[in-house]
Amino acid sequence: MLTLFVRGLPPTTTEASLNELFAGYGKVFDLKLSRDLFTGKARGVATVNMEGHEARLAISGLDGHDFQGNTIYVALDKGPRTGRGRR
Repeated sequence: MLTLFVRGLPPTTTEASLNELFAGYGKVFDLKLSRDLFTGKARGVATVNMEGHEARLAISGLDGHDFQGNTIYVALDKGPRTGRGRR
């Protein structure tokens, strides 16, 4: 299982439309779309969990792809960023 980080999503994005986009590359196990607390609109980022080979296909097929008028970028999620540098 791999987690993909998606950025560049338009504010009108819904979970259903994003699920439909990624379902073309394989089964989507989990999808989390970040929303603004006050307006409820999408904040432009999401995470998607897919099987390894399907996730890699989604990256190669969707990175730099036009989605609802915006260019989206898809990459492997590197996990939480702690803000700490190397010592």
